[in-house]
Amino acid sequence: MDIVLFIAGIALVVLGADWLVDGSVSIAKRSGISEYVIGATIVGIGTSMPELAVSFFAALKGNADIAIGNVAGSNMVNTLLILGVTALISPIAFTRQNLRRDIPITLGVSVLLALFALDTFIWKSEANRIIRPEAIILLLCFAGYMWLNFKQDKAAAGPSCEVPEETQEKPMSLFKSLALIVIGLGMLVLGGNLFVDSGTNIAKSLGVSDSLIAISMMAVGTSLPELATCIVAAAKKNNQLALGNILGSNISNILLIIGLSGTVVPLNVNPQSFVSLMLLPVSVIVLWMTSFMFKKNTLDRVDGAILIVLYAAYIVTIGRM
Repeated sequence: MDIVLFIAGIALVVLGADWLVDGSVSIAKRSGISEYVIGATIVGIGTSMPELAVSFFAALKGNADIAIGNVAGSNMVNTLLILGVTALISPIAFTRQNLRRDIPITLGVSVLLALFALDTFIWKSEANRIIRPEAIILLLCFAGYMWLNFKQDKAAAGPSCEVPEETQEKPMSLFKSLALIVIGLGMLVLGGNLFVDSGTNIAKSLGVSDSLIAISMMAVGTSLPELATCIVAAAKKNNQLALGNILGSNISNILLIIGLSGTVVPLNVNPQSFVSLMLLPVSVIVLWMTSFMFKKNTLDRVDGAILIVLYAAYIVTIGRM
């Protein structure tokens, strides 16, 4: 039964991602909002719903460690594994705005969370934790990030959402576009949950340790919507949507999910999560550096392979702790 549910979960995620991308691109075309901003806001927040559900309810139930670990692990999956896989399918061109604003904001947010987790080093506290005032600051930063995205969005911010004339179809209705987004997100969340639950049961039956399940199956499972969305977007040549999805999801994970969870209860940072939080800024810097290699401003297939290898090294390192 777990194998059946595992396959069903993958099928729901793939189909949900396809509908979500189609609906989102249609909204972008109709509204004049750039593909990147749609990815960073609607799609980025939507595909972060599994992380939000896991982290928020874990905090409510007193399992605050899971909230931090899930976000840290998911962001590492997003930056290294998912962008790596996406680049293997279709190289991602970085725009000037990506390099000067979007990636630096993601880096700044990652550094801010890492600083909040350095209690034993900065304040000489007995434990590292994200406290309620820090969580509120994160929520305020999230509101500012959303405002900035829509305020600064310009037609030249990224590649046009238009498609070649030979592939143009009759514009999708607004109702159908919204319906595809809502239903697609629902399928992503349901499919992601099925994937996590059944995959975890299968892993346990094979003797995989709980710690490795937490940093691999749980993180990959809750990031499955991002993975499916990016693969579909890359296949459809909507690469700015894919990049916006990942950067927007990473920012939402930190500012919105940790912010909401931290307002419920202080979030303890265990050693594995602490290492992951310290590596988050490093992973973003690595992504940023790939854009400057040979001045190509592109995340190509070689870069994608490097990111995937780095993610494998991260899993091995954390798994041995």
